Amino acid sequence: MKRRHKEADLGGLLERLLADSDLEARLDHDPLGLVRPYESRDDREVAGLIAALLAFGSVSVIRRNVRRVLDVLGERPAEGLDALDSRTIRRRLRGFRHRVYGEREVGDLLLNARRLRARNGSLGEALGEAIDAHDGELLDGLAVFADSLRGRNPSRAMAHLVPDPRAGSACKRLFLYLRWMVRPDDGIDLGVFQGIDPSKLLIPVDTHIHRICRNLGLTTYKTASLRAAIEITESLRRYDPLDPVRFDFALCHLGIARDCPSRSVPQICSQCVLQPACTIPLLSD
Repeated sequence: MKRRHKEADLGGLLERLLADSDLEARLDHDPLGLVRPYESRDDREVAGLIAALLAFGSVSVIRRNVRRVLDVLGERPAEGLDALDSRTIRRRLRGFRHRVYGEREVGDLLLNARRLRARNGSLGEALGEAIDAHDGELLDGLAVFADSLRGRNPSRAMAHLVPDPRAGSACKRLFLYLRWMVRPDDGIDLGVFQGIDPSKLLIPVDTHIHRICRNLGLTTYKTASLRAAIEITESLRRYDPLDPVRFDFALCHLGIARDCPSRSVPQICSQCVLQPACTIPLLSD
């Protein structure tokens, strides 16, 4: 067994991971890469909602299906969403399928998002008002925002497409959307939503993040849950209290690129920037 380094060392290793990662190149293998080319805030919030909530499964399939939905809305997603009648949107979505989500769920999502934009001016304003109405509590406000996107009497698939933070699941795709929209524009995230404090964000926990963060001792939870997301974020807050989720993109792509395998692989693990802080023993060749 190798000796585990002091906790304080991990902050420096995370900074090295960020500095050494070709983050822009990895956008080509991330749903966010389909959102960043849009220039307007309105287009980015609409395209981002689609890309984040469909971020379930293999990246190549996600990107293909996100493009399919964006094509429904045209070159300006927000303008298309606001202008197209519901019959046209549903007709253009006919036959759409992504994992457990079909044309009905995605159509409902788009139309519910349009109602929010019509009522509040933007999705960002809708979320901000919901958070303000709950004394600045992000999770409470997000739950109300998700209720509006889900609509009344949602199907089981719709409840999965837009999860409820009150239910205790990791809500990875909702938190992913918030990371994209809330964090400042750094070439990766977009800084679209104003007035929401990045320090309040929670990390989007998928299988990659959960495994890597367990290996680093950032969480003790054995499943990817809301409690795990809270614990990981609190752990990362020690290294950046103002913006704890800024490490997420680089960490997640360690898993996506298979640079952090599920068990020790000497040829890979010995080259990892984070290896000195990893709790998994480095095996010999």
